[in-house]
Amino acid sequence: MKLVMIKKKSVFKFFISLFCISILNFFVFYLFSIKSNTLSTSAIDENTFQNKVSSLINQKEKIAYLTFDDGPTLTSTPKILDILSEENVKATFFVVGKHVKEHPELVKRAYDEGHYIANHSYSHNNDRLYINSDSFINEILSTDVEIGKAIGIENYHSHVFRFPNGYMAPRYKAKKQEYAKRLPDIDYTYIDWNALNKDSEKKYSNAELLNNLKESSKNKGTLVILMHDTSDVNDTHLVLKDSIHYLKEQGYTFQNFYNLK
Repeated sequence: MKLVMIKKKSVFKFFISLFCISILNFFVFYLFSIKSNTLSTSAIDENTFQNKVSSLINQKEKIAYLTFDDGPTLTSTPKILDILSEENVKATFFVVGKHVKEHPELVKRAYDEGHYIANHSYSHNNDRLYINSDSFINEILSTDVEIGKAIGIENYHSHVFRFPNGYMAPRYKAKKQEYAKRLPDIDYTYIDWNALNKDSEKKYSNAELLNNLKESSKNKGTLVILMHDTSDVNDTHLVLKDSIHYLKEQGYTFQNFYNLK
């Protein structure tokens, strides 16, 4: 009888131990799952902005993203900023690092007025930009440094790059395809455009510039519009107000890349 009681106690202790181990394993698994989900969510969150930027031109919503390349310049950027302020429109400026260094006050003004400051390389010189992949990355990071100095934010990081002349331009195509793969390593993505007024291609009248925009944006949803805040070929600021009014008439609202964060 005593022997049986010992066996019962042993069995009882065995099942108690097994139950405790199961409970412990459950909590360990639960805590690990929470941590894994948190890490997974963080990774997704880190990529959300880049994914949204990359997919913009495929969206159906009638949203217009005005983007201005190659500045800042004294001849054009202040006039464009004045018009954007008057029209209460926020835009995105793809700035060139060497010009940021020359005119930091213009970048500071654009930033303070709510415009997104994106990256368009330091030199805008393809021969220099594509020497090798390290030169490519350095041009981007050097531009961020100059932007940070201009706006007073240490370690500024734009996250958005536009290739000089665009990613789809045939020149240096192989280099662009190769180096674009390095952009995620520095938490960057790139974007081109799906509408433009052709203000950097050749001399146009103001009416022609506006018509170019109308034609290139016809029957499209979300627009990423290429313009330039330079005046070496055309003065986009002279047709900017009419362009904004036209897009508003077509039912477009305006955003910049801050709206994607």
